[in-house]
Amino acid sequence: MSYTGRFQMSPVNRQRWQRFKANRRAWWSLWIFGIVFAISMVSELVANDQPLLIRDEGRFYFPIFATYTETDFGGDFDFPANYRDPYFQELLGEGSWILWPPIPFSYNTIHYDLPSPAPSPPTTKNWLGTDDKGRDVLANVLYGFRISVLFGFAATGISAVIGVAAGAVQGYYGGRLDLFMQRFMEVWGSMPTLFILIILMSIVTPNFWWLLVVVLLFGWMGFVGVVRAEFLRTRNFEYVLSARAMGMSDRRLMFRHILPNAMVATLTFLPFTLSGSITILTSLDFLGFGMPPGSPSLGLLLAQGKANIQAPWLGFTAFFIVGFMLTTLIFVGEGVRDAFDPRKSF
Repeated sequence: MSYTGRFQMSPVNRQRWQRFKANRRAWWSLWIFGIVFAISMVSELVANDQPLLIRDEGRFYFPIFATYTETDFGGDFDFPANYRDPYFQELLGEGSWILWPPIPFSYNTIHYDLPSPAPSPPTTKNWLGTDDKGRDVLANVLYGFRISVLFGFAATGISAVIGVAAGAVQGYYGGRLDLFMQRFMEVWGSMPTLFILIILMSIVTPNFWWLLVVVLLFGWMGFVGVVRAEFLRTRNFEYVLSARAMGMSDRRLMFRHILPNAMVATLTFLPFTLSGSITILTSLDFLGFGMPPGSPSLGLLLAQGKANIQAPWLGFTAFFIVGFMLTTLIFVGEGVRDAFDPRKSF
């Protein structure tokens, strides 16, 4: 088989891909979301209070990757260089230059030279204005978008693994094990998720990993039902009974022969679960039980918009970016669902 042939899609998957591309709303949502996410992944190169590159006397410096002192540029003090200080500008030789990011602020940079008290309205320096602490809103949006999406990816991926494994075990073995796990899920799923999350996060010091663990306590159950139903339907098929009679192990039979049939339904849930995970993080941040204070967060930006109604740019920006994120993910999810639906045609 040729090198390119190894990665050639099967006719069924090629047809699914064509169905997804034919859904223009889902296709363009995927592209737009992917571009914004790619920009957020390199936020340090787009929004940073450190220069990207400095050229001084024929030498190049990269302040975003290393910390330089004034003595590195001919100064007198062995302290980290303040690149905005006029004194530092005088240290640079003739022909030297500084390359700044498009947004010369990080998410935690406090802009002291504001035209009005914080929160200040949008200006040419702060394109979306500043929050009530003088931090650039656009920089917070970029960093907060990245954290929200990465949190959603992590929560969705781990939840899918746990939920698929639990559903596979339930559906394949059935009997008392299935009965016990179903009753457990009914009790566990009937609990008020958000209130329990708030209680747990008030006990521990919240951070990214604690939030992820707490969300995983409930996020895995959404995948169990479809996988369990597929295993219950497939476990008595002739090829499964024949493989079992030939001595094939349960694990290999479950995950190599039955599970691929259940993955079609599972994949359609992924974008919706991703948007739900992002919503939970945003809600916890909005209520003050999410990321630590000072972290870039879309939920904290929403809370600032609520607390500063005299600064409408805060609320509008947070509402727009959260709405954009969830809307594009839902459109992509609808496209994936239709692509895997054999009843759909061009």
